Amino acid sequence: MGHAGMAAAAVRYLRPADAPSAGSVEPLPRPELRCVREDERAPVDQGEFRRVLGHFATGVTVVTAPAADGGHSPAGFACQSFSSLSLDPPLVAFMVGRTSTTWPRIARAGVFCVNVLGAGQGELCRAFAVSGADKFAGVDHDAAPVSGSPRLAGAAAWIDCTVHAVHTGGDHLIVVGRVDALGAGEAPGGPLLFHRGHFARLEP
Repeated sequence: MGHAGMAAAAVRYLRPADAPSAGSVEPLPRPELRCVREDERAPVDQGEFRRVLGHFATGVTVVTAPAADGGHSPAGFACQSFSSLSLDPPLVAFMVGRTSTTWPRIARAGVFCVNVLGAGQGELCRAFAVSGADKFAGVDHDAAPVSGSPRLAGAAAWIDCTVHAVHTGGDHLIVVGRVDALGAGEAPGGPLLFHRGHFARLEP
């Protein structure tokens, strides 16, 4: 399926049940989709949920995509919710809020690049966390080899992907990407981490 087809699937948010699956993994039965009813909700305060989950340290990435549908500028946003997903076929995943204004631009492109930030790129992360600004102004980057998505200079690693599937997950979307190319550099100081609301780095 080409980029246009994958973008159409992404905008619909859920792939059709009869869509062909890529790779050598046998397709599993499509799970039953359901919502949690009000009487099933656990009494968890949102503030407490955020505080406790903040103890889980994560890496920090910037997800980028090339300009699509006649747009003049690429898209990008800071993302902590990123993970490897599958080795065969090679898949990764990131989570994005359903209210994100950047996600529809990535969906229309049908491709993206995950830039894993290095320890000295905290200010770059903050720039990509701001809405409405020209996030790429003054940012050194080149084109990822397959998708053409911006590949940020100085990143610890990059993963070039095609949108493979998109699933709903509460107030977020779970975006699965098929890895087309990837690479890693030697970011001084190791990776950038996020823990309890602050940037951190690995101790030598």
